[in-house]
Amino acid sequence: MAFSTINKSSEHFNTKLWTGTGDATTTVSGVGFQPDWTWIKNRDVGDDHALFDAVRGVEKILFSNSTSIESTNTESLTAFNSDGFVTGNHRGTGGDAGNKMVSWNWKANGAGSSNTDGSITSTVSANTTAGFSIVKYTGNNGASGTVGHGLGVKPKMIITKGLTYASSWATYHEDITADYWLQLCETDEATDNDTIWNDTEPTSTLFTVGSSNQVNDNYNYIAYCFAEVPGYSKMGKYIGNGNDANGTFVYTGFKTSFVLIKKTSGTDNWTLSDHKRDVDVSPNFARLAADTYATEADNITWARVNKFSNGFRLGGTDSVTNESGSTYVYMAFGQPIISNSGVCTTAR
Repeated sequence: MAFSTINKSSEHFNTKLWTGTGDATTTVSGVGFQPDWTWIKNRDVGDDHALFDAVRGVEKILFSNSTSIESTNTESLTAFNSDGFVTGNHRGTGGDAGNKMVSWNWKANGAGSSNTDGSITSTVSANTTAGFSIVKYTGNNGASGTVGHGLGVKPKMIITKGLTYASSWATYHEDITADYWLQLCETDEATDNDTIWNDTEPTSTLFTVGSSNQVNDNYNYIAYCFAEVPGYSKMGKYIGNGNDANGTFVYTGFKTSFVLIKKTSGTDNWTLSDHKRDVDVSPNFARLAADTYATEADNITWARVNKFSNGFRLGGTDSVTNESGSTYVYMAFGQPIISNSGVCTTAR
């Protein structure tokens, strides 16, 4: 059994499905906690991914598939509550009656507080138990700067976005190192760029930003930081094998509920997969791409993300997740193993 300080993962991360009502106000409940970061996508309509967090405040939207600055929409997510959130009649947050919706929800620590660990003062909302923090800061427009993240351990993935500047979604992943970056809103492969993270790995207290206006200018930025918690979350890499019947298996040590995958050795989409939509659509085919507003794919030509109680296996031969010889990074969340049912025991 995997060790975890988290006995009930749904108190820290949960996927919520619902159907749009068309009403001026809709209360979405059943999340299981008050979310501090909520990522919403209309599954039936080609509409932007809408991202909200408690540090920036309600009605403030960012789009994972766009470089656009933060926008305000009073008909979007209008409140966080103890068991979910409230939306208006904006189509991207469930305003159209009958549209199937999904939200991925993470718990941080409310609106946050001042953090002076770095050379740049930040506002940090940190859930150290679950290894997740939301960090807001204003760049110093210098050659480099350091920003406190509040996790107490080194983050393995950081996703950063300019709020008042039309920047890309600069993404750090430990398995490509701080010499490289990915862009959540783009299909680009991992690219060497010393002006993003200043070629400096994050520490248990700080992450470093370089001179690029993508992460450090006279603008406001938001960063979502993730550290591993055994039995609950894992960030890593794998090599695709292109084998449909016996695809690459990735061991996580927990029952996999959510996976974000990106090929780093070539151009391709960021794939979002979760166990609740898998059941709702064809098993393991219910995929969305973080970098596009496209509707949910129910297409067997797309590689499957088969989820087990101790990891996930890639099926199909699609280049997005299981191209032979290609390298991929991932971020996964789930819950501790409680039995041997559904455990995959093949090579890790």
